Amino acid sequence: MVMSFFLTFILISIGGFLCIPSYNLRLLRVYALAVSFVVFWLSLVLLLKFDSNTLNFQYYETFNWLDLFNLSWSVGVDGLSIFFIILTTVLIPFTILSSWYSIKYRLKEFLFLLLLVEFLLIAFFSSLDLVFFYVFFESLLIPLFFMIGVWGSRQRKIHAVYQFFFYTLTGSLVLLVGLFVIYFTCGSTDIEVLYHTYFSESKQILLWLAFFLPFAVKVPMVPFHLWLPEAHVEAPTAGSVLLAGVLLKLGTYGFLRFSLPLFPFASSYFVPLIYTMTIIALVYTSATTLRQIDLKKIIAYSSVAHMNFLLLGLFSSTIEGVEGSLFLMLSHGLVSSGLFLLIGILYDRYKSRLLFYYGGLVQLMPIWTIFFFVFILANLSFPGTSNFIGELLVLMGLVQRNTLATLLAALTLILGAAYSIWCFNRMSFGHVGSMNYFGDMTRREFFVMFPLFVLVVLLGFFPNLVFSNIHINCYDLVFFGV
Repeated sequence: MVMSFFLTFILISIGGFLCIPSYNLRLLRVYALAVSFVVFWLSLVLLLKFDSNTLNFQYYETFNWLDLFNLSWSVGVDGLSIFFIILTTVLIPFTILSSWYSIKYRLKEFLFLLLLVEFLLIAFFSSLDLVFFYVFFESLLIPLFFMIGVWGSRQRKIHAVYQFFFYTLTGSLVLLVGLFVIYFTCGSTDIEVLYHTYFSESKQILLWLAFFLPFAVKVPMVPFHLWLPEAHVEAPTAGSVLLAGVLLKLGTYGFLRFSLPLFPFASSYFVPLIYTMTIIALVYTSATTLRQIDLKKIIAYSSVAHMNFLLLGLFSSTIEGVEGSLFLMLSHGLVSSGLFLLIGILYDRYKSRLLFYYGGLVQLMPIWTIFFFVFILANLSFPGTSNFIGELLVLMGLVQRNTLATLLAALTLILGAAYSIWCFNRMSFGHVGSMNYFGDMTRREFFVMFPLFVLVVLLGFFPNLVFSNIHINCYDLVFFGV
């Protein structure tokens, strides 16, 4: 009953939140923050009671939905999903704190959408039925659509939100076709039934392509990435944190949960396609990042590069590559979220995200600059940060399969270091120019950034905090699934 209590608590809390009057802004903020902290502690209880030595889904529950069609909602977690739930519950309180004063209108609706996103993400990562996986996969589009379209910061927000909507919807319609094919083939969409079902090689190829398109859009892979920079630039800080921190992981999680174990032949068959697309994406996005002048676009294109990089390890069919990819997903959620939060702090003060507007910030905001320096180092995968562990393992796994792809992927890391260091130097040093002084980070902003800083450094030195819980599932995926 653990997962049902967990999800029910969030739903009841959302219902209680709706009863608060819209004019009581302080109570709205405090209530939403309190709920997010309670949900975070409940997720920690899940992690502490999690048994890392079993392959079975834990906290497993089934709710009958439509017996006539053999459909039921099964929930549970394993080593592949538990840390994504933790990542979600960690980031939601930070998004609420980052929006404490920056959201000037319709605060109740905004906080409601944040709590709704948290429920949908936890339900998504714990769903063990393909139908409900698809339902929550699509449902997450709705709150993000309104979050960007209503609280976006610039004039192109309507263009950005419709681009985001149609890219995602088009890919998901293809997934819906694949879902129907699986249902009529197996008579069930329960994940444990599907894992013991054999699909012919020709059917695997077609179904793999049906799953590939929506997941590729979500990652996003080039050329399906065009929606992401626009969405990031127009979204409020909380929206960008959710997009980079968790929403981009839906595609890679889909590959892990469905594409690799259900269609092992097709996954091996399309490895050359994946490697070619990801190497092109790494070169293209890294070079494109160098010419961006909008700070959010710099981080957005950098996110695309990191997400494509981890796909190389995901499809390497090696234990090092898969574990490194999973670790890099979690690390990227922390690092990119931290960078977007830091840019949000600047935007709240100076109302500009243009790179050339800033200079000499170390003189005006030394504490902010220290945080920015650490997260920039993490973004370029400096040893001692969490990204370094993930990218090193990805390369170690990839070199066992394809030396040329490993060499090309490693060379693109140089471009990543170039745009990261250049961005930091341009903003932190030099002349202050015409910038006004608005003060360094407040206590609230410090309390938002410090836990993320600790996690990035802690996982850089103690990665076994994650690996000890995911190893058996990754081993099973590599040596028995793929």
